[in-house]
Amino acid sequence: MNSSTLSSSRDRASSLGNVLNILGLFGICASLSIAFYYQLALRELPCPLCLLQRAGMMLIGIGLLMNVRFGVRSAHYGVALAGALATGVIATRQVFLHITPGDTGYGSTLFGLHFYTWAVLSALAAIAGIALLLMLKSWETPAREAGWKSRWGKLAGILFVLLVAGNLLSTVLECGGGACEDDPTFYQLLGK
Repeated sequence: MNSSTLSSSRDRASSLGNVLNILGLFGICASLSIAFYYQLALRELPCPLCLLQRAGMMLIGIGLLMNVRFGVRSAHYGVALAGALATGVIATRQVFLHITPGDTGYGSTLFGLHFYTWAVLSALAAIAGIALLLMLKSWETPAREAGWKSRWGKLAGILFVLLVAGNLLSTVLECGGGACEDDPTFYQLLGK
C-alpha cells in the first residue's frame, strides 16, 4: 500500500469523530426543535424543570459544538458529559415527582412518554454516545481539520446557535424578571 492511499484512509477514519459530533449536534437540535414546537405551536409552556432540562441539553450541544468548531478534545466531551448528567438528574427528579398513582404527568406525551421521560432516555443515550466518542478519540488519529470546515458542521452549528437564542428569548419572555411559575399558562413579559 502506498503512502497516499494510507494517508487517504487515515483522513477518512480520522473524520469519523467529526461526523459523529456533527450528527450528535443535529440530534440535540432535533430535541430542542421538538420541545420548541410544542411550546410555540401547541402553546405548552415549559415548567421550570423543563427549562433546566433544555439548559442541560444545550450544554451537551455546546460541548459537541466546541468539538465541531475547534477540533475534538477530551475537555469538550467533559462539557457535554456534564450537560448529560445534569439533564439526567433533573429529568429523573421530574419523573419521580409524577410517579405517584393517579398522577397523569405534566404536559403532552410523544409516542406515549412525557418529555421528561424522553429527557432521561436522551441523557443516558448521550452518556453512552460520549463514552463511545471518547474511546474513538483514543483509537483514531486526530483529524487534521475540525468539522467546522464542512457545510454540515456549519449548518449544525448555526442551527444550534439559533435554537439556543430562541429558547433563551422565550425563557425570558415566559419568566420575566423573576422566578418562573410552577405551572405557567402565559408569557410574563407579554401579559395574559
